[in-house]
Amino acid sequence: MFKGITQLFSKENKDLRKRIYLTLFCLGIFCLGTTITIPWAKPWTTDIIKTLDLGFLEIFNLMSGGGLKTFAIFGLGVSPYITASIITQLLQMDIIPYFKELKDQGYVGRQKINKITRYLGILIGFFQAYVVCYFYLRGADVMTMLKVSLVMTAGTAFCLWMGDEITNKGIGNGQSLLIMAGILQSMPAVFTGAFRGFILSGSYTNWVGILLFCIFVIVYILIIVGVIWIQLAERRIPIQYANRSTTAYGAQASFLPLKINAAGVIPVIFASILTTIPATIVGLTKKQAAINFVNKYIVYTTPTGFIIYIILIFAFSYFYTFLVMNPEEMSKNLNERGGYIPGVRPGADTSNYISKSLGKLTFAGSIFLVILAGIPVIFSLIFKNTLGSSVSLGGTGILIVVGVAIETYKQMESSLISRSYKARQKRLR
Repeated sequence: MFKGITQLFSKENKDLRKRIYLTLFCLGIFCLGTTITIPWAKPWTTDIIKTLDLGFLEIFNLMSGGGLKTFAIFGLGVSPYITASIITQLLQMDIIPYFKELKDQGYVGRQKINKITRYLGILIGFFQAYVVCYFYLRGADVMTMLKVSLVMTAGTAFCLWMGDEITNKGIGNGQSLLIMAGILQSMPAVFTGAFRGFILSGSYTNWVGILLFCIFVIVYILIIVGVIWIQLAERRIPIQYANRSTTAYGAQASFLPLKINAAGVIPVIFASILTTIPATIVGLTKKQAAINFVNKYIVYTTPTGFIIYIILIFAFSYFYTFLVMNPEEMSKNLNERGGYIPGVRPGADTSNYISKSLGKLTFAGSIFLVILAGIPVIFSLIFKNTLGSSVSLGGTGILIVVGVAIETYKQMESSLISRSYKARQKRLR
């Protein structure tokens, strides 16, 4: 790792350093934009709005560095693009034949899908911004809501452009790095809030408060270590290509990697949305009977709501994993390339083998996601009176940050290795 860092400062990697500087500049602009409140929304951004529970929008507020609650210019971040990308992925499952055809066209089709996703993301961004303004900027006229909505939508479009610049001219993973920057921006507030709640608030004695704060930090570190381990863990199914070798000693073998947590954080996002939408709807209707029912049985801080939350995470884990990694398509691709799994017949048997392996790994990954999503809920219930709802062990945010950081590091490492190899070849010539 340190060797790779020192290679960045060599003369051969001057262009790579420029890419890093461009990426840091764009991330800095993003962080600045999440702190600037839209002028027309300032009269309504009181302490009540800042402490308002956003419900299912809380996960998107986390991704934007807390800018959604303060109606910042980049308050929506790239969250509408995420929603649009999930929708387009679902439409590729033979729901709309046109999207299935684009998927089968390869690179050209992916480019068209990406273009559609961006336009759809901007439309979703405007709709989401107007809904947020309508429900939380109470007292504002329609023209003010439209102005704020247009500015937030323009901020999303600018974030998408910056993400493309990072992907094409920076170090890659533009949209993901913007999400990671927003989450990292909100993390210092978590530790300062925990320090105030445990040590400075006077709720505990000095030694007990220090001990609880140390436990908080240790658990946070352990969550990060666990997330890194799960993100890197995978099962490698051996693959052989019969048309590449004629001898047993010279056979070229490769692997089909199946990750334990192939679905990433998507199941947690879906489950959070579905469990908090009822609370948001009944809160707007102001019917006390419906509010009491939802608060008693549906909200995931209640026993029944938590069980529903866990079931939804398991269901979406299997659904999204098999959506992204289709065993039939994987078996078909192996067969077209002349590859096979030793001891397994090509075709249906290979598809069933991959499906069973993927199902077992998804079960283990779902348990990990349940633990990761359950820790903040349990923690907030135990220390809610001391710390409030603003401080929690955000396992979802850590999962996103670690996943993006690992992927970005691998890309930079492979780039450095490729450059080092090319430089060595030049010297040999």
